[in-house]
Amino acid sequence: MALLEVENLQTHFRTPEGINRAVDGVSFHVDEGETLAIVGESGCGKSVTSMSLMRLIPEPPGKISGTIRFRGKDLLKLSDAEMRAIRGNDISMIFQEPMTSLNPVLTVGRQIRETLRLHQGLDKEAAEARAIEMLTLVGIPEPARRVREYPHQLSGGMRQRVVIAISLACSPKLLIADEPTTALDVTIQAQILQLMLDLKRRVGAAVILITHDLGVVAEVAERVMVMYAGRKVEEAPVAELFRAPLHPYTRGLLGAVPRLGSSLTGAARRLAEIPGQVPGPSQRVEGCAFAGRCSLATDLCREVAPGLEEKSSRHLAACHFAPGVAVQKSASLLPRGRHADF
Repeated sequence: MALLEVENLQTHFRTPEGINRAVDGVSFHVDEGETLAIVGESGCGKSVTSMSLMRLIPEPPGKISGTIRFRGKDLLKLSDAEMRAIRGNDISMIFQEPMTSLNPVLTVGRQIRETLRLHQGLDKEAAEARAIEMLTLVGIPEPARRVREYPHQLSGGMRQRVVIAISLACSPKLLIADEPTTALDVTIQAQILQLMLDLKRRVGAAVILITHDLGVVAEVAERVMVMYAGRKVEEAPVAELFRAPLHPYTRGLLGAVPRLGSSLTGAARRLAEIPGQVPGPSQRVEGCAFAGRCSLATDLCREVAPGLEEKSSRHLAACHFAPGVAVQKSASLLPRGRHADF
């Protein structure tokens, strides 16, 4: 059994402009100890997916439907108290911006202790010792002094390390990292990613890494899921995805990545760009969401949403014309009708 199984996850928001389908029928799983990367451009639904897993979407205006099974238990059926017992303990999350995810008026030590006392039942002295131990593990110098400091007294990289220390303090089974290296310089990014990998091995946690940086994906993930306009369009082992991307959107993303040293070898070329714009969040798209920007699109694509198919071993793609299987589609197929409206 997978550690996490997500089936037909839909997260919609009621807005004055209509229903915003931020996540529109996404399914995936994460195995014990695995690192799954979720990639896509800004606004594709990555962060909303992570917030939905943690049940941090305010209802209303949001509405989450589908199934989120963690260790066989459907998180969407738990009470608020039961979910609070899991959140921060069995499942932890690293948010994009550490300065806004840390309480500015509490010392970093108190913020780590609060998690330990709430979920582990430690007394103040034991929680203090564990907080110092966690700051040591994440590489913060003079941890006994730093536990008494406030977030504004730390650099951006150190604040992110504190957030990681909080998220790993209770040895979670699943760690969700939402753009954990955003706004950090390249050197600190590399340190944070290496730290996450080292600590993941120590505590045996599975990781969902949400990012738009394909270089990070190649470095740390084992499997990758590509999202576009709230939908999953491709999923494969990382090496397979980079070697043979099947969906036109994935090929566009990879084509836009600069190649280091290409100008020195004579292989320099103009970076690819994806024409057009992402459909508006309140725009209901019956066919393929990428059809308006795809050079391969036909009337079939605009009328019928392609289902995810296994094009090769463990390589899924939602494209009528992705290589790997014979195209045997009919324009008479019914458009998908699985929207969970309010």
